[in-house]
Amino acid sequence: MRTRAEERWAVPDAVPVPETLPVPDGRRVDLWLLRCPEPGTPPGLLADQGVPDVLDAAERRRAASLRRPADRALYVASHLALRTLLGAYLRVPAREVVLVREPCPGCGGPHGRPAVAGTPAPLHFSLSHSHGLALIGVAAVPVGVDVQRVPGPGTVDACAPSLHPAERAELERLPPGARPGAFAQLWARKEAYLKGIGTGLSRPASADYLGADTRSRPRGWAVTDLPRADGHTAAVAVLGTAPPAPAVRRLPVRLTSPHLTSPTEDHAPGRQRPRAHRPVGKATGGYP
Repeated sequence: MRTRAEERWAVPDAVPVPETLPVPDGRRVDLWLLRCPEPGTPPGLLADQGVPDVLDAAERRRAASLRRPADRALYVASHLALRTLLGAYLRVPAREVVLVREPCPGCGGPHGRPAVAGTPAPLHFSLSHSHGLALIGVAAVPVGVDVQRVPGPGTVDACAPSLHPAERAELERLPPGARPGAFAQLWARKEAYLKGIGTGLSRPASADYLGADTRSRPRGWAVTDLPRADGHTAAVAVLGTAPPAPAVRRLPVRLTSPHLTSPTEDHAPGRQRPRAHRPVGKATGGYP
């Protein structure tokens, strides 16, 4: 049975995207949740929303490269939602939102965190999606979000060795039945923080403590758990002190916004991978 907190995140009323949205001020974070329909639910997003006119060439190539219909549908829906929201915040058509990559913190190459073009950036955002759910965070300061499906015990056992030693010790003290949920929440915090600082998983998962002891987490960042729902955990990380309790708003599956048209468009490590400087901000959540 869901708690009241879980229900607030799991079943908020879907709201249409307004014509304009104010950029969050100070430490406030706007959070938006999208549920993707099952593949084959008619009519399709691509046909209905004119997505080829909204997503840029790189996004369309990425969508076309995804073999599983569920992955493709979630990618398209989440990126369409992201552009729709950014268009409302920036007050431009969604297809005119220019996304760039910040310099990689590790090597300086052009494959760091995704960002809105502009110096300084007019706002900061983060996107995560996992098994039918997408979460988008928007703030005036650097922000990271992550959503993860709770894995099975075998996945936890395979991934735990890559964690910070204190995180591993915390998991080992829990009864076996509680470990998958605790691991998923821990990993959501970790990915949200790594997205926020701009490194993504090119930084070793063992380098930073994001366990239950809030006093031992990295300084200068506020990392907040979101209520668990539908077998998923989620977290948000924002630069600075703890923001006001974030409210999560749910987007309708079929987006309607004047910004969709122009008036004249995740990663638990499992086995540790080589730490090449990979692009930051890859949104898919999961445990390979």
